[in-house]
Amino acid sequence: MTTNPGIWPLVPYADQKAGIRFLVEAFGFEETLIVNDDDGKIAHAELRWPHGGGVMIGTCEAGHPFAKPKGSAGIYAVTDDPDELYKRAVAAGAEVTHEPRDQDYGSREFAVRDPEGNSWSFGTYAGI
Repeated sequence: MTTNPGIWPLVPYADQKAGIRFLVEAFGFEETLIVNDDDGKIAHAELRWPHGGGVMIGTCEAGHPFAKPKGSAGIYAVTDDPDELYKRAVAAGAEVTHEPRDQDYGSREFAVRDPEGNSWSFGTYAGI
């Protein structure tokens, strides 16, 4: 079994630098790789999630082969303390779509949207 994640969700941002700052501040992602092109734009970016895995930062720029519409991502990430992470996310300006609550399947979860409309859910459920 590999320790490196085999899936890297792509999260589109019209303002990639602001998106990265928000993910670091609000959720605690860690910047691991930022590659700029010759014009100073972000060509590639990876952010690690402290519990394993991570996301790549995408673009909304028309004509780019991997462009996605603004706000089109939906991500779930595992956390040990959803209540503390919820407070952090709200303090950073995340829009709450559901407050922390216990689920029938044993997870405690919450959901928010980032400033560009991407959906983020966090909970204790780590899969089977």
